[in-house]
Amino acid sequence: MLADVLGSYRQALRLVGPFVSIHVFFRLVSAAILVPLIGILVGVAISFSGQSALTDQDIARFLATPAGAIGGLAAASLLIVSAILDVALMTAVLRSGAREPLAALRTAIGFSLRAAAPLARFAAGLLIRVLVIAIPFLVFAAAVAFLLLREFDINYYLASRPAEFLVAAALIAGAAAILAFVLIRRLTDWAIALHLVLFDGKSNGAAFAASTERMRGQRAGLVGRIGLWLGVRIAVSAVVAFFAALALAALPDLFGTNLRLIAGVLIFVMLVWGLIDLVISAVANGALADLLDDAFERVLAGRPASIDVHPRAATGWRSRAAAGLAVIAGLSVASLAGGGVLLGNIDAQSEVAIIAHRGAAGSRPENTMASVEKAIEDGADWVEVDVQETADGQVAVVHDSDFMKAAGVDLKVWNATTEDLARIDIGSRFDPAYADQRTPLLGDVLAAARGRAGVIIELKYYGHDVDLEKRVVEAVEKAGMADQIAVMSLKYPAVRKMRDLRPDLRTGVLAATSIGNLSGLEADFLAVNLGEASPRLLSRAEAAGKDVYAWTVNDPVTMSRMISMGVHGLITDEPALAREVIDYRASLDAPGRLMLWISDRFSLALDISDADEVEQ
Repeated sequence: MLADVLGSYRQALRLVGPFVSIHVFFRLVSAAILVPLIGILVGVAISFSGQSALTDQDIARFLATPAGAIGGLAAASLLIVSAILDVALMTAVLRSGAREPLAALRTAIGFSLRAAAPLARFAAGLLIRVLVIAIPFLVFAAAVAFLLLREFDINYYLASRPAEFLVAAALIAGAAAILAFVLIRRLTDWAIALHLVLFDGKSNGAAFAASTERMRGQRAGLVGRIGLWLGVRIAVSAVVAFFAALALAALPDLFGTNLRLIAGVLIFVMLVWGLIDLVISAVANGALADLLDDAFERVLAGRPASIDVHPRAATGWRSRAAAGLAVIAGLSVASLAGGGVLLGNIDAQSEVAIIAHRGAAGSRPENTMASVEKAIEDGADWVEVDVQETADGQVAVVHDSDFMKAAGVDLKVWNATTEDLARIDIGSRFDPAYADQRTPLLGDVLAAARGRAGVIIELKYYGHDVDLEKRVVEAVEKAGMADQIAVMSLKYPAVRKMRDLRPDLRTGVLAATSIGNLSGLEADFLAVNLGEASPRLLSRAEAAGKDVYAWTVNDPVTMSRMISMGVHGLITDEPALAREVIDYRASLDAPGRLMLWISDRFSLALDISDADEVEQ
């Protein structure tokens, strides 16, 4: 078995030139055609919702509509095409006998044009089959969560992990393990279905059925070979990454305090690392193509495939040289363009707002007056708090739907009165020193922040709101702080309602996940999860005149990376640390900030001790 895997890797190494050429071609096709096409499909589907983007729970609700289901299926099918196209093209080259880079590239281009339609149909068929298998397990997991984890707020279960949470986690984990086993078994059954469609001319149904029949008795061997293939792939990448990290970490010792020289060498090492990683990916995908093609040949049992793939002519060393130059030129242009944008962002000095998440929640109980006061003392530009309505119509500052996590009290916020808030200790669980802390009202926070910091109010909804938006507006007007307030929510209709009630208030859309064009939503700013923050989002938001805030950013290097990326605000539990990072960055030149960015991206222990000196 290991001999088969190593043999496939040797075959891929012999064809490294053609495979690298195809791999680069595949990336170009993905970037120029597949990714934009997926974006268009998603945009068209979302247009039926009347919005330019959907966030969080709205995504799931939209996928349950006809337009969402069709758009989701089409986009997911294209994602599958993107995932398998590289290996499919390499398989075509293997079967064609092309051995020169340009000949292989011509073969791949011709094959991709002929195979586009059957490949798309195959991807849709595969997706539907996987969904049919997965949906019952997903329904089971949802039912377990509904039956066992609905009594209290989910944050209580995550923080305290009571017995019912552990039971639910075990049941869901068991279902996930069974689903993984079933999917691996079925995907192994279908291992050569793609080959039967592309190279033997079979329909989807016939290909899946024939693959299942022919792979009987061969599943374990194929799973073992693919497991070994993956192990070799990971091991080689890990070794390369290890030596690259050593090289990066050693630069301060080698070049002393010359930050500009260090930055230049860092970029060079990253480019070389990227080139090596590209070659590794191409060789690994080529080896996988060879493994699967061997399985296909065993099924054919000596007969020729119905569809022959003919190589396109090319000439010797000129072909290899031209392909090599094309790859190098493409990488160089991409690296220079991307590096220019990165260095431009890193070199730029911009104002970044510090937004204290639920106050200074890293050092005080969240959403308390103690955390609000600490955030202001620590230099926060904005204090962010969550608000809900109480049973007696007050606007309380509280995040969860109940008080279980904060105080161990089984009381829903919408059932609580002001008197209840006054008796529930929400500070002792954080630290007994804060036993005097109680849930404040929005008016208390506004009074404390007036003239000292702005307040960002997040509207929280658990299905029991009465007139939250209007009551928030009344509290803001009573405090006379309309020019020091911003309002945001995960619920986009609430944001639009706030804009209708008080058009002069700053409003923002909060998003943990999203699809579509966030910058097209009606809001003054976007508050996004770290994983959603990207140069593309920032570019589109700035073009639309919107700020972008990233949450929750609690370590100094990630703070610096977000600032280098160009975010306009850091939502953090550690406002004092954020202020230190911003002040410290101001003392660094561009190479120093570049080192901070790279140390975060590659998890290196680099410490810039002051503006002129670098230490490991």
